[in-house]
Amino acid sequence: MKSFSFRRLLLFLSVIGPGIITSNVDNDAGGITTYSIAGATYGYTLLWTLIPMIIALVVIQEMNTRMGAVTGKGLADLIRERFGVKITFFAMLALLLGNLGNTISEFAGVAASMELFGASKYISVPLSALLVWWLVVRGTYKMVERIFLVACAIYFSYVASGLMAHPPWGEVMRELVVPHVNFSANYITVLVGVIGTTIAPWMQFYIQSAVVEKGITVKDYIFTKLDVIVGSFMVNFIAMFIMVACAATIHVRGIKIETVKEAALALAPLAGDWASWLFALGLLNASLFSASILPLATAYFVCEAFGIEAGIDKSWEEAPVFYWFYTIIIVIGAGVILIPNISLILIMFWSQVINGVMLPFVLIFMLILINNQDIMGEYVNSTIKNIITWTIVTIMIILTLMMVFTSLFQT
Repeated sequence: MKSFSFRRLLLFLSVIGPGIITSNVDNDAGGITTYSIAGATYGYTLLWTLIPMIIALVVIQEMNTRMGAVTGKGLADLIRERFGVKITFFAMLALLLGNLGNTISEFAGVAASMELFGASKYISVPLSALLVWWLVVRGTYKMVERIFLVACAIYFSYVASGLMAHPPWGEVMRELVVPHVNFSANYITVLVGVIGTTIAPWMQFYIQSAVVEKGITVKDYIFTKLDVIVGSFMVNFIAMFIMVACAATIHVRGIKIETVKEAALALAPLAGDWASWLFALGLLNASLFSASILPLATAYFVCEAFGIEAGIDKSWEEAPVFYWFYTIIIVIGAGVILIPNISLILIMFWSQVINGVMLPFVLIFMLILINNQDIMGEYVNSTIKNIITWTIVTIMIILTLMMVFTSLFQT
C-alpha cells in the first residue's frame, strides 16, 4: 500500500505544472490591482466571490486539460480543424491584440514594483525583458516549467503580508461564505472585475498547449485534473490574502488607492516595512511571471492555429515563427513602457474589452469541441457536466458582458 501510494505521488509530481502555472498567472499585475482595490474599498465583503471562482476555474480548465490529453492537440489547432481558417484567423487576431495589451501592462507592473525598490524603469524593464526572453528561448520545457513553479511559490509573499496585517479572522471566515451585494455602480464594477479576472481567453489556449507539450496522455489525466484543482485553489487562496491585507489596513483607515503601487506604499506605515516589501515582491514576481507566460501563450495559439511548428523544446531552426512571435511581443511590451510620459490607460482598457468580448466565443468553442464524439470519443462531457458547465459559462458570459459594459460606460 505504501509503495502504491508513493508511486501515485511520483506520478502526480511528474505531471504537475500546467494547472498550477496557468492559474497563478491569472494573479498578474492587473489581477493584483483589482484585488487590492477590492479590499481597500470594500473591506472583506467581496471575499464570498472566491469560492464560486474556484469552482468555475476547475470546471473550465478541466475541459482544456481533458481535450489536450485525449487529442494531443492544442485548442487553436482544434478550432481550426472544426471551424475553418477564416474564423480562426479573426479569433487569433483579436486574441493577439488583447494579449499584446496585457503584456504591456505586465511590464508596467515590473516598472512599478522596481520603482518601489528604487530602480529606474529604464534599467529594470530592459533587463526583465531580456531575462524572460532568454529563459524561454534558451531553456527546455522541463527547466522553464520548474522555474515557473518556483515563481508560483513566491506568491506566498502575499500570505505573509496578510498575516502581518493582523485581520479579524472570525470576520474573514464569515465573509467567505456570506454573499454581500451592493447595487451601486462602483461596487458592481469592482465585483465584476474581481470575478472577471478569474478566467481569461489566453488561459484556455496555454493550459491545453502545455498539457500537449508535456506529453500528458489519458492514463495520466487523473493527476493532471488534481493539478488543475490545486492551481485553482491556490490562485484564489492568494487572492484572499491580497484582499485581506488591504482590508485590514487600508480600508479600516479610509485610505483611497487606485494602483497596486499605492497599496504597497500604504502598507508600510500600517503593517510595517516588511509587509510593504513583500507586497512589492509579489507584484514583481507576478509581473515577470506573466510577462513570460502571456507572450508564450500568444506564440503557442498563433502557431497552432495555422499549423506552424511550436514548442519550447524545439530549437529556433525548428520553430522560427514561434520564437520570433515570442520575441516581437516581448520587445513591443517592454518598449512601450520605455516611452516617456506614456499613458497606459487606453491600452489596458481596450485589452480588457477585447478579452471580455472574446471570452464567450472561446468558451462556446470549447463546449462544442468537447461534446464532439469524433474528437473526444468516450471522453465527451456527460449530461450533468454539460448542465453544470453551460450554467457556469452562461454566468461567465453575463459577467464578462457586464465588465465590458461598465468599462465602456465609465470611459
